[in-house]
Amino acid sequence: MIIERAYAHIASHDENAWPWSVPCVRGLMADGMRFTAPVTFIVGENGSGKSTLVEALAEGFGLDSWGGSHDWRYASPRAKSVLGERIRFDAAAARGRRMLGSWSARKGFFLRAETAMDALDREGLAPDSVSHGEGFLAAFRGKFLEPGLYVLDEPEAALSFGSCLELLGHFDQLAKQGAQVICATHSPLLTALPGADIIEVGDHGMRRVTWQDLALVDHWRRYLADPHAYLRHILG
Repeated sequence: MIIERAYAHIASHDENAWPWSVPCVRGLMADGMRFTAPVTFIVGENGSGKSTLVEALAEGFGLDSWGGSHDWRYASPRAKSVLGERIRFDAAAARGRRMLGSWSARKGFFLRAETAMDALDREGLAPDSVSHGEGFLAAFRGKFLEPGLYVLDEPEAALSFGSCLELLGHFDQLAKQGAQVICATHSPLLTALPGADIIEVGDHGMRRVTWQDLALVDHWRRYLADPHAYLRHILG
């Protein structure tokens, strides 16, 4: 692992203003966010703040909010978010201390669904000649290779079932090599990775849960067992 805790402090802020009003951000400010496994999944409903959280974690490590590897130092014109500017880390081990102590020693990648194609183009992965999902897989195969911090925001958006399984294989190999993965997701498939830590964000702030107790797992299980029970409330 690279980091064992993320935290943020600010002398004064309006708790009713974004992002300080988001419950998981308030939790980060109050207690920090601890990482207990090489792979951490952050789950929650749309609007729960999981993308805000992972973007700030990526920025705090020096990864461009637009996405891409650490080799690209803020290639986009977008400035750091107000939360990303304030994120700090406690290192998990000697490798983490080296990376946090030296910009040149840092390795990693930030992949976000909305801006992935621009980032992949910058990385030389020729997204114009491949599908969205194939571009993601090219990044996993060509860039997710060495110990570092890998942050992903809903990578399953472009991936088939089989490709999600391949991604889990990459996560497993990275973990065995001493890397760390932080992934925001809605996927019950990804969150089933053995040994992964799962943090659920929502109105409660942040809490650790098991895969079996995830609301998204329960919903998918019940939907697949009886789609009509859900659809009858939606379809006219």
